[in-house]
Amino acid sequence: MANWQHGRESRNARIEAGAKLAQGKFVAEADVTRLMEAIIRPGDRVCLEGDNQKQADLLSAALLAVDVAKVNNLHMVQSGIVLSEHLDIFERGVAKKLDYAYSGPQSARIATMLFGGKIELGAVHTYLELFARYFIDLTPNVALIAAVSADHDGNLYTGPNTEDTPTVVEATTFKDGIVFAQVNEIVDHVPRVDIPSDRVHFIVKAGKPFFVEPLFTRDPAAITETQILTAMLAIKGVYAPYGVRRLNHGIGFSTAAIELLLPTYGEKLGLRGKVASQFALNPHPALIPAIESGWVKQIHSFGSEVGMDSYIRARPDVYFTGPDGSLRSNRAFCQVAGLYACDMFIGSTLQIDLQGNSSTVTTSRIAGFGGAPNMGSDARGRRHPSQPWLQAGLEADPGGVAPLRRGRKLVVQIGETFGDKNIPLFVEKLDALALAEKLKLELAPVMIYGDDVTHIITEEGIANLLLCRDANEREQAIRGVAGYTDVGRARDLNLVKQLRERRVICRPEDLDIDPLDADRNMLAARSMKDLVHWSGGLYAPPTQFRNW
Repeated sequence: MANWQHGRESRNARIEAGAKLAQGKFVAEADVTRLMEAIIRPGDRVCLEGDNQKQADLLSAALLAVDVAKVNNLHMVQSGIVLSEHLDIFERGVAKKLDYAYSGPQSARIATMLFGGKIELGAVHTYLELFARYFIDLTPNVALIAAVSADHDGNLYTGPNTEDTPTVVEATTFKDGIVFAQVNEIVDHVPRVDIPSDRVHFIVKAGKPFFVEPLFTRDPAAITETQILTAMLAIKGVYAPYGVRRLNHGIGFSTAAIELLLPTYGEKLGLRGKVASQFALNPHPALIPAIESGWVKQIHSFGSEVGMDSYIRARPDVYFTGPDGSLRSNRAFCQVAGLYACDMFIGSTLQIDLQGNSSTVTTSRIAGFGGAPNMGSDARGRRHPSQPWLQAGLEADPGGVAPLRRGRKLVVQIGETFGDKNIPLFVEKLDALALAEKLKLELAPVMIYGDDVTHIITEEGIANLLLCRDANEREQAIRGVAGYTDVGRARDLNLVKQLRERRVICRPEDLDIDPLDADRNMLAARSMKDLVHWSGGLYAPPTQFRNW
């Protein structure tokens, strides 16, 4: 007779082994590494948070300290490679294979380790893609998670940075895996039950709060006049003509500039109530002036942001909050909202090629993708209409039959023609192709494919790729906004002139924008202290952003 209980028997054996080191569900901090040696088997798939912002740092350090003779060759399936320990475990041989989505702070080191053969790469995913695989072929055997507090029964409160936790736990615990949580404190009653106790097997109270990175905070003082110019172009040349109300902003100073221009330049253009009212977005501090000015009506968030808790608690009409007043974030739900419910994504990248393909992978950095490929893709499963979506679809397919014509999501790449250290944004060939060749990958790590990109904005102007009628026009439209890069200097002057006459390319002057007007005085807030003032003192910037 067949045995259909292998997974459950394995789970029960692991729990029994771990229980010898615990009091019920609770483990002393000094015993965490020994407990990991009891519950983790060689070759296991392990999900370690490892989120975009929230890090299970105690559990990361404990995993690094295991006896490699007992725990080895792990397959790490985690969304974020953020802490040094996340890569140290590969150096020690604790882990061997990696499937991930984002590695911003470790992007240079992960490139070195991949090229050096220290890590066997499964794939660089989008968040939703990796989450989906948790339920199909990358289901974790063990999940190491972080929460704010636990009660004595083991119910968890994740606080404002819920992020990936419900998704990871759901996939693990309902497929006979083990969930091990570190918490900041143990309390009699949690403010709300975010993860029920029957989904959690072991808990440790950490000696200090888990690490949270202020990933989405941008100091207005660092915004340049060139970024203000590209923000003006975006607002007047894309937001206004399409009437984009539902959108997502990527991380960066260019989008922070847009947020800080809405209450000033956007107000001057008479756009309040017509654009930028509903967001799938982390609680960007740069949006505080737009919220206070009545621009922003609703925000659903992937995660929280350090220092924003009191402000969010005081603005429940804008943010999703629980009965305790804290933010309820959820990366999986917010990614779905950005993919299907938003009409536009606007973000930046490190390289764009002649077809409009973009990537954050270079020869020295492999930053991963995060959610950009989901935010920045045209969801072919979408069926509900909206004016921006229909208008973009009409531009892309003017000869189509209206009731059958698919709309298009606006996917905008915004940046300066030359980035940090004078490195050009535009290239003939993406470095991602060189990486794929070196590592023998079947698929190059492209962040957003060119056929999804609808607009490219630089200080040179806007290229509306929806209006291009063939591949050559598309290439020349891209070259036409590439400035004095090698790609830009190789433009066909006559064709670029024709594209400009058709408004495929719009220069600042074509939109009645004077580059000399791009002045920092246009920003609604020009410093972190200004943001605090706008918030009525509710925003508490992280220490590294305080200079007063």
